This record gives sequence, structure tokens and C-alpha cells, in this order.
Amino acid sequence: MKKLLISFLLVNLLAACGVIHTPFDSPASKKDAATTPAADGAKVDAATTPPEVNAAPIEQLATPETVAVSNAPKAETTTTAEAAPKVEAAPSAESAPKVDATQVDPLSDPASALSKRSVHFPFDVDTIQETDRATITAHGAYLASHPERKIRVEGNADERGSSEYNLALGQRRANNTKKSLVLSGAKASQIEAISYGEEKPLASGHDEASWAQNRRADIVYK
Repeated sequence: MKKLLISFLLVNLLAACGVIHTPFDSPASKKDAATTPAADGAKVDAATTPPEVNAAPIEQLATPETVAVSNAPKAETTTTAEAAPKVEAAPSAESAPKVDATQVDPLSDPASALSKRSVHFPFDVDTIQETDRATITAHGAYLASHPERKIRVEGNADERGSSEYNLALGQRRANNTKKSLVLSGAKASQIEAISYGEEKPLASGHDEASWAQNRRADIVYK
């Protein structure tokens, strides 16, 4: 009896382990057991599917994004370059504003009549000579148009005669020059008249050419 019981337990144990089939196994159990490996095999096949097969859906999903990127509007760099503000070149020397000649002080113009600042006299004469009228007229007109300017008229004489006489002669020459300037438009308050006599010669010679240069009245702007 014990041996029979042991044998029965051993058969059931082996049947549970799948080594043998017992009459108690139902056809459905056998069918499930037979189909179980196939299901496992399908899982293995799905797990071991080559990367190319699994990558197909990824490529299909990526395709719309790629198309969207390719269809995206491209930035127009040329438009930006055209819209950028242009830098104006510095004006060249040719385009620089020209200085109006009327703005230049004619006293600095060597071609102007004002460049001559002295009038000359014959021996022992104190009146303005006709050859110097243009000079007197030019300076009188300039002083009239520039009331802020002032001058000093310096009378001179040559070395012949006494110092006192030449000093007085130089003063008469300066005074007559001042009167002529006032007649040409200048104001008396703009002009100072003095005399140096023979003390301030322009030429140091003792001949007529030197004396002719020393008999003069100088117009000096302050």
C-alpha cells in the first residue's frame, strides 16, 4: 500500500514538472501547453526584429517634420542688407564750403588799395598829392564801414631843416592827412594825428631818393 501511494505521488510530481503526461491532463491543457512555446517564440521574434524594420515608423514620423522644415520660409538676407542705413561719406575738399571773398578783411589783401599805408609829400609841402588820393579814399571808406577800427597818422620829414621845424612840418602833414580821411567818410574820433619830425626816417641815405621816402605820413591801424 505504501509503495502504491509513493508511486502515485511520484507520477503526479513528474506530471507537474512536465516530464510525463497523466491521464488527468485535459485536452485543453495540452493544447495550451502546445501553443505556449509559439507565443513565446512570437515575442522573441518581435524582440529580435532587425533595426531596419523597427526604424520604418520612426522615419515615417520624421518625414512630416522634415517637410515642414524644408517648407519653412527662408530669411532674406538681401532685404536686411538693403534696409540697413547707408553711411554718408565725409565731404571731400571739393565739396567743402568756399570762403566768401567778402568775408576776408581787405586790410590783409595785398592786391587791395588798403595795402598802401603811406602818402608822400614834396619838399617842404604838407598838402595831399593827387597821386595819393586813391589811398586816402580807400582808407576813409574802410573806416566808415568799420566804425570800431581806429588808426594813428604819423607825420614825418627829411633831415633838412631844424628839428623843431621838421617836427611842426610833420604835424601839419599828419593833420592834413586826417582831414582828407574824414572827408572820405571816416570819423575824427577814429583818427589820431602825431609827428615824429626827422626822428623816424624810413631811409638812412643823405640823397634825394632817401629824403623822398622820409617825407611821408604813415597810416597805422591800432
